[in-house]
Amino acid sequence: MLKRALISVTDKTGIVDFARGLVALGFELVSTGGTSKALREAGLTVSDVSDITGFPEMLDGRVKTLHPLIHGGLLGDLRLESHVSAMAEAGITPISVLCVNLYAFEKTVTNPHDLDEAIESIDIGGPAMIRAAAKNWANVSVVVDPSDYSSILAAIEDGSIADRRLALSAKAFRHTAYYDSMVARYLTKAAGESAYTETLTMGYRQAIPLRYGENPHQAGGLYHDPLGNPGIAQAKRLWGWELGYNNLNDADGAWELVADLPSPACAITKHGNPCGVAIASTFGEAFRLARDSDPISAFGGVVAINGLLDEEAAAAMIEKGNKLDVVIATGYTDGALEMFKARKGWGQEVRILSAPLPGSDVSVSVRSIRGGALIQDTDEDPGFEWRVATQKQPTSDQLAAMKFLWKLVPHVKSNAIVVGTSTRLLGVGAGQMNRVQSVRLALEQAGEAAKGAALASDAFFPFPDSVETAAAAGIACLVQPGGSKKDADVIAKADELGLVMCLTGVRHFRH
Repeated sequence: MLKRALISVTDKTGIVDFARGLVALGFELVSTGGTSKALREAGLTVSDVSDITGFPEMLDGRVKTLHPLIHGGLLGDLRLESHVSAMAEAGITPISVLCVNLYAFEKTVTNPHDLDEAIESIDIGGPAMIRAAAKNWANVSVVVDPSDYSSILAAIEDGSIADRRLALSAKAFRHTAYYDSMVARYLTKAAGESAYTETLTMGYRQAIPLRYGENPHQAGGLYHDPLGNPGIAQAKRLWGWELGYNNLNDADGAWELVADLPSPACAITKHGNPCGVAIASTFGEAFRLARDSDPISAFGGVVAINGLLDEEAAAAMIEKGNKLDVVIATGYTDGALEMFKARKGWGQEVRILSAPLPGSDVSVSVRSIRGGALIQDTDEDPGFEWRVATQKQPTSDQLAAMKFLWKLVPHVKSNAIVVGTSTRLLGVGAGQMNRVQSVRLALEQAGEAAKGAALASDAFFPFPDSVETAAAAGIACLVQPGGSKKDADVIAKADELGLVMCLTGVRHFRH
């Protein structure tokens, strides 16, 4: 029986060599449009799809492979005599190998374009053929990834291809599902619909495999969202060992935090929480101030700066006594990068990343739970107008301190309390089961520096006890969302103790 391979690809990487390999193995080539032209120019004999169907391409190429002589060849189950006889009667030749990759929709919509261009980049015939061949994996080898070409040729040659077809089918369905997820999300947004529709499709492409997940017994990987806002997932590793799950998780927290601050700013995170944050006149000074907030926690932490990392900052970071797991910046001077590489005792233990700063646009946040997922908008501050709730009004310095801390508190796990000045984090209370305990932890870390400082809380104070605890440590002003049934008591206590309190009207839980 004639062995037929149909090839129709947008990404022509390696396609000529693959086609030559198929011809050497006794296959007849059938192709379309630009692929057919590329194969002929390479000296290969190719039949056009229109030669098989007797029907020319039409509607600007929208219809070319949607024909029974093509889909019958892909879907006919050669194990069934009824299929074999029906194909013979209709003059349908089986297709043993289908090699297809799709119109570059992702490339179109992630570059300047209009809606018409996006629509024309939606592939119809390609996914239809891929799905047909993948369904009929018992008879057809479906190939969607150029990286598989050489191994598939080898498997056809040594007779082991039948053992690979089910895996190739699964990969093909992943390929079309990912493609369709991009189209669905793009059109949903273009139509002005909410992202939270009756079904939600989100496709992710693997960026790097991970040695393991959060713990060594857990598998994991880093995946890109092609239509999402850029961030740590798009970071480039310039130096150091491969990144792990925890490195990336902490790096994401540090990067999201520092992106909310004016430059030059530095953030240091550990286990998902900031342990040092500062704004200064230089990145080197900002790092030193951030580290000094909690030197113990900063050891082995993740450092992020929101700009170009220069030699002064590198010198501060590589000082004796420091140990860093990850450093992130938008870029590095050549001298700074060489200083990290040459630092004795570190080797490649510190990972040096460059990354694009994330925008402030609301995007979709996904958190898996057993059996499903929780999906929501990212927590961007809506910019509600603050209200001074106490009789005492804030000074300009106090207001600046509260504004600064209010940018930090969404990045701390609830119950979240932060203490600091207008340029520096002094203490953090994170993840406690009651708010007053978080207050105590933040004040303990701040120590004597808490006197005259500000305090921010991610949610309302349920009772006056947190205010009393803060006042006893010397806190001068507090900012919180408000909304407690005990607001009146809390505000009255702040007035009694001579404190300033502002209410923001918005909560920033982070669990």
